[in-house]
Amino acid sequence: MTAGGSSAPVALRLAAQLLSGTPAGATAEVAGRLLAIQAQDPRGARLAVRARSHGLSAADVDGALTGDRSVVVTWLNRGTLHLVRAEDYWWLHPLTTPPLFTGNARRLAQEGVPPQDAERGVAVIERSLEAEGPLTRAQLSERIAAAGVRTQGQAIVHQLVLASLRGITVRGPMVRREHAYVLVRDWLGTPPAPVGRDRALAELAARYLAGHGPASDRDLAQWAGLPLGDARRGLAAIAHRLADRDDGLASLAAQPGDAAQPSNPAGAWHPDPPLPPPRLLGAFEPVLLGWSSREPILGPHGRLVVAGGMFRPFALVRGRAVGTWTMPGGKVTLAPFEPLPPADAAALAADAAEVERFLSGRASQAD
Repeated sequence: MTAGGSSAPVALRLAAQLLSGTPAGATAEVAGRLLAIQAQDPRGARLAVRARSHGLSAADVDGALTGDRSVVVTWLNRGTLHLVRAEDYWWLHPLTTPPLFTGNARRLAQEGVPPQDAERGVAVIERSLEAEGPLTRAQLSERIAAAGVRTQGQAIVHQLVLASLRGITVRGPMVRREHAYVLVRDWLGTPPAPVGRDRALAELAARYLAGHGPASDRDLAQWAGLPLGDARRGLAAIAHRLADRDDGLASLAAQPGDAAQPSNPAGAWHPDPPLPPPRLLGAFEPVLLGWSSREPILGPHGRLVVAGGMFRPFALVRGRAVGTWTMPGGKVTLAPFEPLPPADAAALAADAAEVERFLSGRASQAD
């Protein structure tokens, strides 16, 4: 398989991403399609849901975290915070986190937290959450510091990461507009039967392609943060479900009963889906993180959107980035790379109003 390049089937990928076709109606539906939504930028994760759904607000995303507990946030793929369905946590966590322990130990040492102190810090996290319920990062930092363990700089973050990697905690409910930590056993209840590694790799490959296909084995490995051999094992396990393609990429074949529309929950696609309408996408947008190359979306403007590890919010028109945007004072300000046709500018202005509505928590006037 070859990595995606300038000739990558952008329309198919955008349909897989739920940016065209029938939108989702719930946060968990978006997370189910994409499997894992990068979430170290909370507003960016909410906007990823907005762009793929209809009738929701940021408050609805927070409600999915806090009320029905259908989604959680924790450190998974590539050692980065991701929003995932609660039911997917149970198999995705043991599959993607083992490679992360070495880097976590190194970062703790760099922050001046020796192994014995890290153990004490994790013990404090577990005891505090057991006794007091959901606690924010600041609250946990106070309790760890009171036990004599260093929390300055990034030390607190990497202790929280360690507790997450061990399956002790996840980020669950919103508490006074902050994301709080909870014990996995309290928040998610009794775990299901363990999923074997081979079965988990097959599930990973199928679910990745449902939200990202067509894609290569290297795309999957990079996105999941797993060795290339694991990606190939997962794809080989679902070979009977893959479409015949002549470009070296993998995608799911249509299955009996799939809906006859550009996108459907099974992740099989119409051969020529439409490109999405002009749309504003948020920071750390999934369409920039799911494949080894971002060139099909960003073209020559990559450094204007991605720099220093940061992924800026951008505007998408006909499958290509056409500008970046900010939100000073709660109002969207667009900075196009070049003058936009009036129809595109008008469509983006209308979507800007939707972004402002979504983040304010107001219900859509169209509902």
